[in-house]
Amino acid sequence: MVRFADIDSLGHVNNVRFFDYLEDARLGMLHIDPYKAGDAPFKSLVVARHEIDYRRPLGFRAEPVLVETWVTELRPVRFTLQYEIRDEDEVFVTATSVIVAYDVERAAPRRLTDDEVAYLRRFQAAG
Repeated sequence: MVRFADIDSLGHVNNVRFFDYLEDARLGMLHIDPYKAGDAPFKSLVVARHEIDYRRPLGFRAEPVLVETWVTELRPVRFTLQYEIRDEDEVFVTATSVIVAYDVERAAPRRLTDDEVAYLRRFQAAG
């Protein structure tokens, strides 16, 4: 849902707010609840890179927008998510995030577990 507070002085969603939409979609897809420590199937993931392409302005509206999210690359230590922020007719934003599995105690990347890989494969794009 586009919130009134997301709108900038030009009358459309501020570019930084789109990253909040991506985060909400990512956390939802991975079932990560930042308020329940230890409750998530994924632990210690960090965003290593974001790339975003603004296709069309998105203004305030009552109708919701959809954030589609899928896995495009799956490697031993990291995976890549692709996103589209869209409605039925238009794509407003396309974006990519590189997510790295991280070991907090060692302060270093770690390998994804077999369970994490199996979970991510459910969202992997064909091809």
